[in-house]
Amino acid sequence: MVKLFESIAFRGVELSNRIVVSPMGMYSAVNGYVTPFHLVHYGKFAQGGAGLVFVEQTSVTRKGRITNGDPGLWEDGQIDGMRQIVHVIKSGGSKAAIQINHGGRKSSQQRAFRGNSHLTDRDIEMGEETWVPTGPSDVPFSDGFQTPIPLSKDGLVGVRDAFVATARRAMLAGFDVIELHMAHGYLLQSFLSPLANFRTDEYGGSLENRMRFPLEVTRAVRAALPSSTPLFVRISATDWIDGGWEIEDSVVFSRKLKELGVDLVDCSTGGNLRAGSTNANLGRGPGYQVPFAERIRHEADIATGAVGMIRTPDFAEKVLQDGRADLIFLARQMLYNPFWALHAAEHFGLTGNFEQWPEQYGWWLAKWGGALRAKGESLDGMERYREAAE
Repeated sequence: MVKLFESIAFRGVELSNRIVVSPMGMYSAVNGYVTPFHLVHYGKFAQGGAGLVFVEQTSVTRKGRITNGDPGLWEDGQIDGMRQIVHVIKSGGSKAAIQINHGGRKSSQQRAFRGNSHLTDRDIEMGEETWVPTGPSDVPFSDGFQTPIPLSKDGLVGVRDAFVATARRAMLAGFDVIELHMAHGYLLQSFLSPLANFRTDEYGGSLENRMRFPLEVTRAVRAALPSSTPLFVRISATDWIDGGWEIEDSVVFSRKLKELGVDLVDCSTGGNLRAGSTNANLGRGPGYQVPFAERIRHEADIATGAVGMIRTPDFAEKVLQDGRADLIFLARQMLYNPFWALHAAEHFGLTGNFEQWPEQYGWWLAKWGGALRAKGESLDGMERYREAAE
C-alpha cells in the first residue's frame, strides 16, 4: 500500500490522503477581507487532489497582521468570505484548514513580493498602513524594524481572547481543522525563544515560563473548539542560532501540547532572526526539516507533519514509510504544480488515464493523452525543447 494515499483520521475528521497544502501567505487581502483571488487560489489545490488545504496565516487582530495584505478573522464581517473559500475547497473534495496567527514584533512590514522587510516611506506613499507592533519584549526583529511595545498582563489576556474568538469564527466559516502559528518569529514563537523574550515576570526566563503564554493560548483555543475538531500547532523546531530555541526544547513543548489536546505538530524551523529565516535555510537540501518531525514524533509521542523542500512523490512516501512523520506539507511545490497529488497517484500506478482528475478535465485529458502516447510523445510536451536546448 502506498502510504501517501492512505487515509488518516484526527478526531472527527478523516483525510483521504496524507498530502497537505501548507499555509502560504499571499498578501492579497484588502483590510483583512479575502478577495476573488483567494477563491481561485485555494480552489485549484482542492481540484488537484490534496487531502487537506490550508488557508494562509490569518490574523486574530488588525494590528496583529504581518502585512497590510494579510487576511483576518478579527471581526464577524470577515466570516462570509472565508465561508466561500471553505465551500470551494470542500466542493473540490478536500478538507479545509486555517492557520491563525498574531505577527508580534514582525507585524507592520512589507508584503513579501514588495521587499519582505520593514515598511518604508515609499510603502506609506503607496497607501500602506503602519502601526507599532507588540511583542514579549522591546527588542525589534531586525535593523530598521520598529521596536515593539511589550505586552502587559492585560494585553496578554486580550491576545489570548482574540485567538479564541478567531477560532470560533473559523468554526462558523466551516473549517475542519484549526492550526495555531507558533513558528517563524511571530508572536507566540517569540515568547518561546530566548532570542526574543527578555521578560522578567512569569512569562520569561526559564523554559517553563517562556512556554507559559503559548500554552495558555493553546488551552483556551482547545476548550473553545468542539471535541471533534482537530487542533494542529506549527512550531519552529529550532532557531538555527546558538543560544536560541533548540530541538530539545521543542520535544518538551510538544509533550505539553499533547497534554492539552493538540493533535499534530507541524514542524518548521527558523524565522526568529534574519540569519535564521526560512528562505536562508533552503540551501540545506531536500527534507532538511524532516529529522525534527521524526524526533518529535518519537520522543513526544505525537503525530507530526513534515514540511520543507519535499518535492518528489518518492521522497514523500519514504518519509511516511520510515515512520518519520504522519503528514506531508507541501508549499512552493504546490504553487508550481497544484496537481501534484494527482500526478503522484499516477506515478505510483494508483490511477491511470486521468481517472481521478475532475471529470471536466479528465475527459479531455484522457483523449489528448491517448493521442499523444500513440504518437510516442510525452504529455508535458517539453522533451523536444529540452533536447534542442542541449
